[in-house]
Amino acid sequence: MRKKMVLLAALTTAWCLAGCKGSTGETAAGNGFAAVSEAAEVAVSEKEMPEETIGKPDEEETAMEKGRAEASAEGAGDKKKDTAILVVSFGTSYNESRDIAIGAIEKAIADAFPEYEVRRAFTAQIIIDILKEREGLEIDNVTEALDRAAADGVHNLIVQPTHLMNGLEYQDVMAELEEYQEDFDQIVVGEPLLTSDKDFEAVARAITDAAGSFADEETAILYMGHGTEAKSNQVYAKMQETLTADGFQNYYIGTVEAEPDLEDIVAALKENGSYKRVVLAPLMVVAGDHANNDMAGEEEDSWKSVLTAEGYETECLLQGLGELEAIRQIYVEHVKAAEKSLN
Repeated sequence: MRKKMVLLAALTTAWCLAGCKGSTGETAAGNGFAAVSEAAEVAVSEKEMPEETIGKPDEEETAMEKGRAEASAEGAGDKKKDTAILVVSFGTSYNESRDIAIGAIEKAIADAFPEYEVRRAFTAQIIIDILKEREGLEIDNVTEALDRAAADGVHNLIVQPTHLMNGLEYQDVMAELEEYQEDFDQIVVGEPLLTSDKDFEAVARAITDAAGSFADEETAILYMGHGTEAKSNQVYAKMQETLTADGFQNYYIGTVEAEPDLEDIVAALKENGSYKRVVLAPLMVVAGDHANNDMAGEEEDSWKSVLTAEGYETECLLQGLGELEAIRQIYVEHVKAAEKSLN
């Protein structure tokens, strides 16, 4: 095996400002990487995903995806063999959402780095298994992707997670990469989406631009995040602070699995007193299970149903963050920063 130098993926500058006040960075226990940034589709964990809510297959989208994979394989001979980019996402079984969110991020990275082969890995094994059984689509998990890259002779691996933050899912990826230190000369890892103050400002601009046409004095814009038990859950509070400081007083950030939760948001909406309408959108890379069911579903406990019962007119914007060009460019910039760490 080749001896590998494991370089720290994330640049620590952003979170060290002002003594790292408000930082969401935390180091994954037991690994040698700097974890400064979280979980991918930011959608639903393997234990949470009920089969009846899984997205229906779209034959045209699946065929397109297979075609792109074949074209990528055919063009691999024109790329540098010693370095590759591995884009790691939670994954989704919603075919259209996967194509226009995760696929779009991967394409943006591939366009920015035409000299490197861009590879895909999902962290959600249940998603991988469903896609294989349902439509014969084979996607590597992280272990398979790392084994494949090593077997293909990749010396330098740039890993870019599409996680929102440095949460539990991200830390799992970092721990797995630690196990492959001897299989590559170098592994460098790009930061998650919400890491530096610059990232928060860029995301704030992206989501307010995306929902700006709905905004007026009687309308609240509510973004649903996933939430995490990790300390990095504070990114949601920081995102709220960024929006408020930038003058977007009618934008609210809530989470499905942590705080602030929907009850907190309803209290804030009532405190304002002037809202008649609420527009719901996912603060997640993919508009997958959480967005389609927990947010926009018809069940009485969905966010849409609860807010309707509270007397608000509701409208849902089913658009994952990965569908926004401005968001994709943040990931591209994070890959560029990671690439500079290569010797």
